[in-house]
Amino acid sequence: MRQLPVPGRDTAYVWLGRTAGNQRELTRRLLRCAGGALLGRSGTEIGVRRAPGGRPEVYAGDGRTLPVSVSHVDGLVVVAARAGGPVGVDVERCRPLPAAPLAGRWYDPGEAAWLRVRDEAGRDLDFLRLWTAKEAVGKALGTGLRDGGLRRRMPVPGVPGDLLRPVPACPGVRVGHPAAGDGLVLAVAVAGAAGEVDVVLA
Repeated sequence: MRQLPVPGRDTAYVWLGRTAGNQRELTRRLLRCAGGALLGRSGTEIGVRRAPGGRPEVYAGDGRTLPVSVSHVDGLVVVAARAGGPVGVDVERCRPLPAAPLAGRWYDPGEAAWLRVRDEAGRDLDFLRLWTAKEAVGKALGTGLRDGGLRRRMPVPGVPGDLLRPVPACPGVRVGHPAAGDGLVLAVAVAGAAGEVDVVLA
């Protein structure tokens, strides 16, 4: 594993784990790993609890906390952590779905129009990239998809692996899609960013 954290860079770190068994235990293990890496403690010195509002929170015995986010899909657990401020993560498996009708019902009209003219072969993927971006941004903001989160406009998805990009009308909020492979769509978002934010799959 590479050295964490990367000195002098605002960085969001992402851990992926697979399980056929206890998903809750894997989540706690990944959260402790994130806390240990970014708070400079061993995993046994890291606690995991629910913050007010239900979000997961990682803390060290000295009182320091670490912003974290969790997403699950089909035996896969993804944890994101960032010492520099709030972070959000969401993951989905690529799958066929009625992308254009769903976008017309839930998304910003400009996003729905963009999806309608996309190549049909990639439309499901584009829908899921917008969906995961909206979920990740909602988690980074601490609001989820409440209060119009599905209609919150996202940057048009770029190539997986691009840097996080600014979210329209949300100063300091950035989102992107790190390459996760294996038929997965992964989105990472940060809030309170003063500039570029790196993403590292730990």
